[in-house]
Amino acid sequence: MNLLLDNNGDKLYTTIYPNKGKETVILLHGGPGVPDNLLAVAKLLTKRFQVISFHQRGTKLSPNKSNNYSIDKYLSDIETIKNHFSLSKIHLLGHSWGGLYAQIYSEKYPKNLLSLVLCSSGSGTNIEWKQTEKEAMQFNKSKSSFGQWSKMGWNSFVGAMGNDKAYQNLFKQVIKNYNVDFNSSNKEISGFSLENVKAKPINKTRKEIIKYPLLQKQIHIKYPILIMYGENDIYRKSKKFVTNRFPTAKVKYINKSGHLPWLHNPNEFKTILNSFYNSIKIE
Repeated sequence: MNLLLDNNGDKLYTTIYPNKGKETVILLHGGPGVPDNLLAVAKLLTKRFQVISFHQRGTKLSPNKSNNYSIDKYLSDIETIKNHFSLSKIHLLGHSWGGLYAQIYSEKYPKNLLSLVLCSSGSGTNIEWKQTEKEAMQFNKSKSSFGQWSKMGWNSFVGAMGNDKAYQNLFKQVIKNYNVDFNSSNKEISGFSLENVKAKPINKTRKEIIKYPLLQKQIHIKYPILIMYGENDIYRKSKKFVTNRFPTAKVKYINKSGHLPWLHNPNEFKTILNSFYNSIKIE
């Protein structure tokens, strides 16, 4: 079921997979500014949970009338969804930038969480985000020909000037690079809706992430946490920012997988996710 929720004039295109009487998990896609319905992940969870996903502000079918991409507004989007469905507490699962989004939410609203899953998560805000970007750049350079890398540089530059098409072309190459060593089908890759990539949410959100204060170590967590990375993920040393921030978390590295583990090694991804949720009390 799809709904268009209102957050003070900004709209959130939201998909809910109802499951009466079950706890709710909200999915946060990556990017920023790269819509993904995370359908394969949602399907793994629909028997156990009520699942909610949404197009983040300014992406695809979620028009951002205010043009406000502050972190506080991103956090208010989750609160809007929670309030609409009368949810006091939620499970949260974020991938890549969505994992960082989830970390920021957990720091501000720890009492709202039943559990937290960080899948190939962005490493942190401020200077830690710059390290994350540097590692992603190094990974893409290693997977690209000279010509491909040159085009990526040009598209990144033009995209930063506000050109949607340039960013669409850039992320087509990025997704190819993420999947080049794995058997992901073109159908699976197309789930990222690259034709809907927009420059404004990418550029504005990036500025907000960089100026946001560094996230703090969370040592008094009352909810279970799972951190997952592919063994060949795009993130390298910066993963330590995440694992150090959550010392009580279970940390798993997925064999034969990169940045998109539900595509690269779906069986192991499913096993790890199920094991985590089996280990905690879920109503």
